[in-house]
Amino acid sequence: MASFKTITTHVVPVTAFQQNCTIVACNKTKKCAVVDPGGEVDRILAEVKKHDLTVEKIWVTHGHLDHGGGASELRARTGAPIEGPHQDDAFWVDNIPQHATFYGLGGMDSFDPDRWLEDGDTVTMGETTWQVIHCPGHTPGHIVFYNEENNFALVGDVLFNGSIGRTDFPHSDHNALIHSITQKLWPLGDVRFISGHGEESTFGEERKSNPFVSDSALGRTYSQTK
Repeated sequence: MASFKTITTHVVPVTAFQQNCTIVACNKTKKCAVVDPGGEVDRILAEVKKHDLTVEKIWVTHGHLDHGGGASELRARTGAPIEGPHQDDAFWVDNIPQHATFYGLGGMDSFDPDRWLEDGDTVTMGETTWQVIHCPGHTPGHIVFYNEENNFALVGDVLFNGSIGRTDFPHSDHNALIHSITQKLWPLGDVRFISGHGEESTFGEERKSNPFVSDSALGRTYSQTK
């Protein structure tokens, strides 16, 4: 659990991929958004109940099965709308059941979002407002949720503590990912973030030490990969 000015976060690792499903709650209203419910919906709802929260929104950063595989079930059980990802990830969302079968995982479904999200959109949860930032690269329709008031972001698989998202999937683009990080995330300042996997970090720390996108690393390689 991590507390901020007006929000609190609870991370529930789900599926064999140990994906960070993040429950982000408005401290004043006790409403929450469940971000990237990849599966194990019972575990997610148990965490919601543990903290006496009400699921108001379901947010999905991108269409990979470990991030969106439980969204349909969660919507059915809570009535909360699904917002995201960007429509460029529709082919990933549509193929979640097929990919789940390939990995031997059950209970994962595709879904039709109640709202596809675009760069520059805003979403709300409780009394908080979040900016939607389209960050293609890992997938073409990946988005990031950023809350300026709390200097906090949910970045999915764009950026990790010490790493960046894979770009060996269909329609991935390494150069686009580097551009998304350096041109869309770094200008926000030293933002604290939770990734889709692993430990949280800050943009400032990653600019200092991340071997893929630190300032020193990009000074050596970015001009060669634009």
